[in-house]
Amino acid sequence: MIRCRFIPLYVSLFLPVIAFCGERPSRIIVSIKEQKLMLMEDGQKIAVWPVSTSKFGLGDDWGRMTTPLGFMQVVQKIGDHAPIGAAFHNRRFTGEIVPPNTPGRDIITTRIMWLRGLQPENAHAFSRCIYIHGTAEERTIGRPSSYGCIRMKAADVAQLYAQVPIGAIVEVVPDKLPKVPNAPKGTVFMQDELRPPQPVPAIRAADEPVEQWQENAARAPHTSHSSKTDNAVARRM
Repeated sequence: MIRCRFIPLYVSLFLPVIAFCGERPSRIIVSIKEQKLMLMEDGQKIAVWPVSTSKFGLGDDWGRMTTPLGFMQVVQKIGDHAPIGAAFHNRRFTGEIVPPNTPGRDIITTRIMWLRGLQPENAHAFSRCIYIHGTAEERTIGRPSSYGCIRMKAADVAQLYAQVPIGAIVEVVPDKLPKVPNAPKGTVFMQDELRPPQPVPAIRAADEPVEQWQENAARAPHTSHSSKTDNAVARRM
């Protein structure tokens, strides 16, 4: 039987309580100060990886290649079954495999998790193509060097992708990661491609009532790929 749990978003009192179903990790916290990403489940730390956020600072303004703060949500996952180092252009696998730190190849690789903002201060995240993604520029991981996205090493982003469902909450904070207990040693989650399909939260239009959006999300079929309607030009991130 699938268990549902309600996770309060404790940082902002103005955010709604969001429900998640199933036995999956559903919370990511990214620390700007430490340049690290932590995966959590039920208040316990599953893993921590180094990342790279924007070298242009923080924010969500148009025309600024900055990383937004606050609560966001994974609304699309792209790269199922792609090999480590797979090169992506406009969120499509080009067929090329790019080894880490290949000179002159500052590109998106391996996996993409597309984020949508849940707060006014990050409302443009989706249309600005803010992702968590792999990069060929692995030597820059651990310090701010992206063009707005959250970059990870190719092998690390593949591990994260396999454990994070669509709908997972991502919180980007300016300070250090919170102190939380470790999950029991040896905790392992089923690879994403082996799990049965799950409903996918629909992307809510600005003028769509929340109640209708929630009803449509419950009926939506599973997908891990961008649709033809999501053809915003992906910038180098």
